[in-house]
Amino acid sequence: MTQNLSSLSDDALAVFAFAAYHQLSSGQSVRSVARRDGVGHKASDAAVAELRERGLIEADDDEIRFTSQGEDALRGVIERLKSS
Repeated sequence: MTQNLSSLSDDALAVFAFAAYHQLSSGQSVRSVARRDGVGHKASDAAVAELRERGLIEADDDEIRFTSQGEDALRGVIERLKSS
């Protein structure tokens, strides 16, 4: 079941937007994204905490990995983008 992401902060939604971009542009499933890219872009600590608390990701200093719930949510985001 796809999670309702409407209550997520914009920073947390940005993690999904980043992953959706990479999945759509590469045509390959995305299961993780870089937390910090080395050139100044990074997911906010608050977004990581929020997504972790909701059970959507696991993360370390370098990588954000989507849980099975997070992967389902990402699929839902992409489906909604394609149908809009």
